[in-house]
Amino acid sequence: MPKPDRDDYTEEDITSAWVDQAPVLNSTVTLAEYDPEWPELFEREAKRVRGILGERALVLEHVGSTSVPGLCAKPIIDIMLIVPDSDDEDSYVPPLEAAGYKLTIREPDWEKHRCFKGPDTNINLHVYSPDNGQTERYRLFRDRLIAHEDERKLYEAKKRELAARTWKYIQHYADAKTEVIDEIIERARAAQYDGFSRLYAAHAESSSTNAHYDRPAIVELAGDVAGKRVLDVGCAAGHLSALLAAKGADVLGVDASKGMVAVAREKFGAVARFETADVSRPLTFVEDGSIDVITASLVLHYLKEWAPALAEFRRVLKPGGILVFSVHHPGEDWRWFGKENYFQLELLDDEFPLGEHKQKVQFYRRPLSWTFGAVRDAGFAVDRLVEPMPEEALAESDPRWYANLRTKPRFLYFRAVN
Repeated sequence: MPKPDRDDYTEEDITSAWVDQAPVLNSTVTLAEYDPEWPELFEREAKRVRGILGERALVLEHVGSTSVPGLCAKPIIDIMLIVPDSDDEDSYVPPLEAAGYKLTIREPDWEKHRCFKGPDTNINLHVYSPDNGQTERYRLFRDRLIAHEDERKLYEAKKRELAARTWKYIQHYADAKTEVIDEIIERARAAQYDGFSRLYAAHAESSSTNAHYDRPAIVELAGDVAGKRVLDVGCAAGHLSALLAAKGADVLGVDASKGMVAVAREKFGAVARFETADVSRPLTFVEDGSIDVITASLVLHYLKEWAPALAEFRRVLKPGGILVFSVHHPGEDWRWFGKENYFQLELLDDEFPLGEHKQKVQFYRRPLSWTFGAVRDAGFAVDRLVEPMPEEALAESDPRWYANLRTKPRFLYFRAVN
């Protein structure tokens, strides 16, 4: 599957990743109709790998197009293998090679990824460590295609279109599918939120940090919104939308999760309007130059590419209108997740606590210069950058978080003028 956290492969990237010489395609891509034997081939191969590695094979799953019933595919079985440490090649490469598997790709700087070809079956055995960022993507994509025929048909149409073109390397074909894959995965993630929308609403209702840190910072940067049209992007359960409406704004809240929008309408439908919309796609129901203020609290860091969303923000904003948004503080995420390269765009795994439930989430960490560059290139002018202090009321309701937010950066807030 194409990589979500790096640019498309250059020829140097491709040739350096291959242990031997990278195979040159210089042709179209051959797709086969779905074969019911593909799951059986996976099971046979998985049984063999388990027999070779024993307890070192922590996870073995059928992924990729051949794992989706009814989907055309290159007749190659993609298998995800997770071992305790994929950088520790001595623990798994020799026994696999002794059984006829061949190590073909080594990418220690990207997810510690390795790939093997099989001894007698056309497979790609992808090897990762437990903390990789791909497991969730593989599963979300596969399960979304299995459960939603419309998504499968969309992906199949794109595959057939691209397969008819000539590609020097098969990786270039894979890279060309990135956009549609990312769109499908984003919709799968939005659907996940449907399952815990009420839990999230309860969290937002009771969270002292939301009430005395995040929402006040957004509202302060938005300024006097009385009589203005406000678009609240990623509105979730609608708490910020309701707060802006209470200050006299005409608010439209949008969120990709139908469940979240349903809760927002139920709780705050009397004071604001709410619609289901994916911010990475055109907001066709919003007219050009019709919005005074856009707010996007902790939304954009879930997107790899900002250009389409920022272009849409500019389209719907009036000249001189403002965009107020917040993201995770890049310095704090770099420190907290223990990453080596601050300047690298990285997809991070995290857990969002909702009472006793912990929801797995993924978001992108990027350097501050990247954020400024994206906003500037979209045509906005940043006029305020804020690292806010919590309100004093937080000291009473949650002294620990109050002290934490007084000494460590958590979120970063921007105001940009159209």
